[in-house]
Amino acid sequence: MNQRVYLDHAASTPMAPAAIEAVASHLGRVGNPASLHAEGRAARRVVEESREQIAAGIGCRPGDLVFTSGGTESDNMALKGTFWCRRDEDPRRTRILSTAVEHHAVLDPLEWLVEHEGADVELLPVDREGRLDVGALVASIEQDPDSVALISVMAANNEVGTLQPLDEVVAAAAAHGIPVHTDAVQAVGSVPVDFAASGVDLLSLSGHKLGGPMGVGALVVRRELGLTPLSHGGGQERDIRSGTLNVPSIAGLAAAVSWSVGHLDEHAIRLSALRDELVATVKGVVPDAVYNGAADSSQRLPGIAHLKFPGCEGDSLLMLLDAKGISCSTGSACNAGVAQPSHVLLAMGCTGEFARSSLRFSLGHASTASDIAALGEALGPAVERARKAMLVTRP
Repeated sequence: MNQRVYLDHAASTPMAPAAIEAVASHLGRVGNPASLHAEGRAARRVVEESREQIAAGIGCRPGDLVFTSGGTESDNMALKGTFWCRRDEDPRRTRILSTAVEHHAVLDPLEWLVEHEGADVELLPVDREGRLDVGALVASIEQDPDSVALISVMAANNEVGTLQPLDEVVAAAAAHGIPVHTDAVQAVGSVPVDFAASGVDLLSLSGHKLGGPMGVGALVVRRELGLTPLSHGGGQERDIRSGTLNVPSIAGLAAAVSWSVGHLDEHAIRLSALRDELVATVKGVVPDAVYNGAADSSQRLPGIAHLKFPGCEGDSLLMLLDAKGISCSTGSACNAGVAQPSHVLLAMGCTGEFARSSLRFSLGHASTASDIAALGEALGPAVERARKAMLVTRP
């Protein structure tokens, strides 16, 4: 195979041409957006126009949007900043409710808050498709609503692609005035996202998941919500986030958001068809492969297909496919190389063996039918070798 096939867009997708052009057009320009001279004002204009462009794409007020270095910083800022602020207002507010299938950019800060700040974190259960048990959420809130500092539920799962019932989460939280954060890193640019209409209070997004540059993202936070800053310095972003703003990357993020949102419908239709073709191709080659995630296509991201391959170690199968020029994933790229089963699949009720034998194939704007055909050609021999290796290594 002369050209590699990239089926790991959920980890990072290629930059959109509009984003590349936007970044390149600003790389040679000088000017700190915080400076008062002409060059500084020109840089500030780019930042504020980009802020308005992104806000229009995701349905928020420009003043709600805080630029960050990406999804991980946005999640940390949302969780820690809201917890500290809410607890300082009322010391009883030590509980944080989330789900067992969150990205580690949420789970690890929550663990840190437990260990260092006395937070009481409850990871709520999900069903076999990875969807939050809303009844469990409501029951937990009603145990003691005054003790809940915040709720954090992702918009769409990064491994199996299941969409979460955010409208029900918001309704349950609103009855008690509890703020809701959502990690929408996988959702923005893949499914409709409207911050104002959703009713959430904080939303995280990242550039490189939707056709923008790496190293830039945003936290959307309602101006009415108090947030304690993680870092201190120049206070460039509403005193919530300090640091000199990355003007070229912010321009690229804005271009990517506008591009991805503008092509959302056709993008979803095309990727859904490719995903279904991918699943059918895999099943044709490996009939006992098992699809993981929501059965209803309207309840999952259009570009993710997560499958179990019985009798295979996922890591071995991944490397065999990689050797044939096929790039895919065993789950979150942030957890790659860690020899442990997916926490998402375990939370969905899968066994450790099941979780370790699964792969994620994720599609993006650069994916084509020829990619699916190449996977079908390489998959059969790779599965056969992976299964033989398992038979050899089993006692």
